[in-house]
Amino acid sequence: QVNVTNSVEELVKALLKQARTDLEKVRAIWIWICHHIEYDVVGYHDKSQLSSKPIDVLQRGKSICEGYAGLFEQMCSIAGIQCMKLLGYSKGYGYKMGQTFTGDSDHAWNAVYLEGRWHLLDSTWGSGAVDDSFTKFTFRYNEFYFLTHPALFINNHFPDNSNWQLLKPTLTLKEFESNMLHNSNFYMLGLLAAHPETAVIHTENGKASVSVDCRSATLFTFKLKGTDEHGLMTLKKHGMKLDIYPQKTGSHKLQIFAKPSKASEGVYNCVLEYVVECESVDKAMRFPKDLHQPVGPSWFTERQGFLRPSHPDPIIHTNDGRCSVTFTLGKDISVLASLHSDNSSLTEDMRRRHIMQIHRGNQIELKIHLPHAGNFVLKIYAKKKSDPGNYDYIFNYLITCLNTEVKWPAFPQSYTKWLEDYEILEPLSGLLPANRNVQFKLKMHGIAKVLVQAENTYPLTQNRGYWEGTCNTSGCREVFVMVHENANHSFYSHVLKYEVETQ
Repeated sequence: QVNVTNSVEELVKALLKQARTDLEKVRAIWIWICHHIEYDVVGYHDKSQLSSKPIDVLQRGKSICEGYAGLFEQMCSIAGIQCMKLLGYSKGYGYKMGQTFTGDSDHAWNAVYLEGRWHLLDSTWGSGAVDDSFTKFTFRYNEFYFLTHPALFINNHFPDNSNWQLLKPTLTLKEFESNMLHNSNFYMLGLLAAHPETAVIHTENGKASVSVDCRSATLFTFKLKGTDEHGLMTLKKHGMKLDIYPQKTGSHKLQIFAKPSKASEGVYNCVLEYVVECESVDKAMRFPKDLHQPVGPSWFTERQGFLRPSHPDPIIHTNDGRCSVTFTLGKDISVLASLHSDNSSLTEDMRRRHIMQIHRGNQIELKIHLPHAGNFVLKIYAKKKSDPGNYDYIFNYLITCLNTEVKWPAFPQSYTKWLEDYEILEPLSGLLPANRNVQFKLKMHGIAKVLVQAENTYPLTQNRGYWEGTCNTSGCREVFVMVHENANHSFYSHVLKYEVETQ
């Protein structure tokens, strides 16, 4: 809170009244500079207006890195602490992945001597950030650049004098240039490592992969050339894996973002950047635009009550166009699922009828019959049964089927009286053949009578919990299954509706 700007000496005196140790002194100087000196965006563009003399920096309250480092050095010197101003290259504003550094140094920072050894810090980067167009500075304090471990500091600071890396062995400039840039968020979020460790990645057969390891549950997203369309990201207990399939050749910027899982509302911060060089495109891996990242089940979906998935992988391959996914559900969960594809002319309602839900105790099975070949997204939504509100999106799978012969009709339409734990064993197809005898087998409980209504009415008989019988489809366009819930009732409720093929 100290507000002395007439001389650097007086500022230091006022600021360090309470400070006892050298560490406390350095900390006070650091905190003060980071919160009172703003980055001079105008001065950066027009050097003639600029002075980096400590007193000028103090009185104007703004400067560029030279001025920050110079003021830091002088304040330490007045406080009796050994401090050096260091110059070198930095991967800061305007840095392009994989670029080379030539000519004069472009950044300045400090080293301070505390408790018998040197430490590195950067008050410019500690104070805040400039926007992408380099026209506006925002104070945003960043703890990361205070006494940073040299092995992490070298990630984006390369001193002219290699001794000031404070590393053994030291890095060469070439290594510095080709190394991955992890920005401070990477370490602040507790991320441990990223693979590959080079800034530029080349696709192989149209695919490139990236993975990140971390300690605690972390949520990730990514952008490839600004969208998250051409990838498949899966969350793991200790990180994430991303496969990308660029749909154009050339170089693409890939950004990885992360946030702690506890920060439900929090912002995703960029933690990594790569350049992806794509030599050839894998057209088969064109994902539907409805595909939502991350894909597949994970620790996150487990938290939402979807346990023990039959398919832990994000992609389900089916050759005959049929597949089935099962989960054990947590308590009080109601599920909704929908099917999406880019080249489907079906209405949303019809697409939903290509999925059948079957409940057995706390297990749910989603049976899927695809209407045609291609790539589909199976989206899964849930809500508490006790909650009247809307369903929330939980996660999705990618279902792929290359077999062009595939053409499954929808499942029969069900009505509200069709209960969650009822089950159709046959006929599964919602489209029945004309002029045929069709066998019915349904699993229903707590009802007195079941009828199948076609041109004529056919009763089903109960046998060990199943209702069975036959019906003839001639002379009708629709077939209904109806139940008497109570032997004393005279009216029937519709539970299922089938269509009959036209001749």
